[in-house]
Amino acid sequence: MRLRRRHNKIDDSGPDMTPMLDIVFIMLIFFIVTATFLDESGLNFTTYPEMCDGCIDHPAIQIHIDAKNQASVDQRPTELSNVASLVEARLADKPNANISLTSHYQASLDPIVQIKDQMQAAGRKTVIKIVKD
Repeated sequence: MRLRRRHNKIDDSGPDMTPMLDIVFIMLIFFIVTATFLDESGLNFTTYPEMCDGCIDHPAIQIHIDAKNQASVDQRPTELSNVASLVEARLADKPNANISLTSHYQASLDPIVQIKDQMQAAGRKTVIKIVKD
């Protein structure tokens, strides 16, 4: 009587994936560690009618942007590029004045950001308000 031996064959037709998974995890860790995260800052939009605490002590220079994206400084219409020079001229008369940037809610953000950047480049702090009038 013959006994048949059964051989258990292991299906070894594919490549070993373990080294590839090791490399993928090492690359993942590398990219996580070397990634730089941006610290983005935004604009502070105040929707309240009050400008800020303590702003009443000093007169304010009013910059207004209407619904058609046209700027005015203390109710004098001007081009967006001239806003910074007009504000500096006003600051000669009112040296401790606060700067209030008021924008109509339908105005685009581009002029707001342009004026805010001009004031920041000049070292001036600006309070931004969005109004519906």
